[in-house]
Amino acid sequence: MPELSPRRRLLVLAICCMSLLIVSLDVTALNVALPAMQRGLDASTSGLQWTIDAYTLVLASLLMLAGSTADRIGRKRVFMAGLVVFTTGSALCSLAPNLDALIAFRMVQAVGGSMLNPVAMSIITNTFTDPRERARAIGVWGAVVGISMAAGPLMGGLLVESVGWRSIFWVNLPVGLTALLLTLRHVPESRAPQARRPDPVGQVLVIALFGALTYAIIEAPNSGLTAVLPFAGVALAALLGLTWYEPRRTEPLIDLRFFRSAPFSGATVIAISAFAALGGFLFLSTLYLQNVRGLDALHAGLWMLPMAVPTFLCAPLSGRLVGSRGPRLPLLIAGSAMTASGILFAAFEAETSNIALFLGYVLFGIGFGFVNAPITNTAVSGMPRTQAGVAAAVASTSRQLGQTLGVAVIGAVLAAGVGASPYRSAFVSAARPGWWILAGCGLAVLLLGALTNGRWARGTAERTAARLEGAERNSGTPASTTPAL
Repeated sequence: MPELSPRRRLLVLAICCMSLLIVSLDVTALNVALPAMQRGLDASTSGLQWTIDAYTLVLASLLMLAGSTADRIGRKRVFMAGLVVFTTGSALCSLAPNLDALIAFRMVQAVGGSMLNPVAMSIITNTFTDPRERARAIGVWGAVVGISMAAGPLMGGLLVESVGWRSIFWVNLPVGLTALLLTLRHVPESRAPQARRPDPVGQVLVIALFGALTYAIIEAPNSGLTAVLPFAGVALAALLGLTWYEPRRTEPLIDLRFFRSAPFSGATVIAISAFAALGGFLFLSTLYLQNVRGLDALHAGLWMLPMAVPTFLCAPLSGRLVGSRGPRLPLLIAGSAMTASGILFAAFEAETSNIALFLGYVLFGIGFGFVNAPITNTAVSGMPRTQAGVAAAVASTSRQLGQTLGVAVIGAVLAAGVGASPYRSAFVSAARPGWWILAGCGLAVLLLGALTNGRWARGTAERTAARLEGAERNSGTPASTTPAL
């Protein structure tokens, strides 16, 4: 790829950040709209879960495929296709006549979204070749996530109250079309020198594992354990299939050897735990503020600011700490704050007091603000440079899987607890087990952050890197270099 002028590089960064912004805003703004969607589409709790999980589930399943495809056929081409599909999916979502159609169109959105974030990150790393410039560009990229966390609930509340929940999807249309036209004109094409070959069997097994597991969790309260057992069986069979099939491929979709590295394994579980906590936290908070306290969407969005603003402020601080002192301290802060927040709600019913509710939101915001930056850093710690992109893609997939499972599990616990009882009176007690689960997710972040970032853990990463480099030299097949956040 030819060297671009500084102004052109900044323009490419802005275009990539536009794609991240619409994807991130779509998730955070949609949570505030859930009660309005529930009323407008006559949806159950499980229906609300599917409006979120249909998106994150497809996204998690396709991220690695999209990254390797972009390496092979061209990053600009795949990025533009992602913008077209995501924008089209957004338009369809805004026109959805019923819940089933909305869920289907959310899946279309997710197919496009899977082609945006990892591919945009790869475009950035290939555009900014100087390490310092690249670090600053990635810092700007990370700040966009914080902006979406802070602005999403408020913007969603304003749109729902003034226009209606469908307007949340309308916002994506002008931004997506603008990004598409700018990409066509200003983003250069690039490919990996030698991309990874497709792994269709591994891809099907991943989709079967994620889809069957999520369906079993969400539908268990309504359909009963007997009805979902076949889906649990499919998930188990897919997992066993992955562990048997993937090690036998030269270029697997998921290289299971990565998990011999304690930092990598820790980062994977930390990502799942932290984003499960985020998904569950937003789901419970939105339903409580609007369906129990009776707030409108705008005031519910304002109540989310004590969580969103610390996330925005702590994210860059976490990045600086990772650069100067490593990922351990930010993870310890993140795990402690998220655990304290969960306990405040689970043990002391923080929802019933404005001061305690405010404090619980602030603590969770601090925790989530500190957790995101160390995940990718820890995942790629000690990995060979040619493997860093694949390792980061697994971390990105773990984030989406975590959010999917968080909404599925917390929603299932809430639905089982409420049962046939009056919703408002039963909500706080029904949500308590969910808050304990979120506290457990925070504790997992805390313990794994301490355990997988010490001397022993670094030793496992070095040994894993040595094995991977040796295997790569013997096979002569370099790995994909597509990074993902």
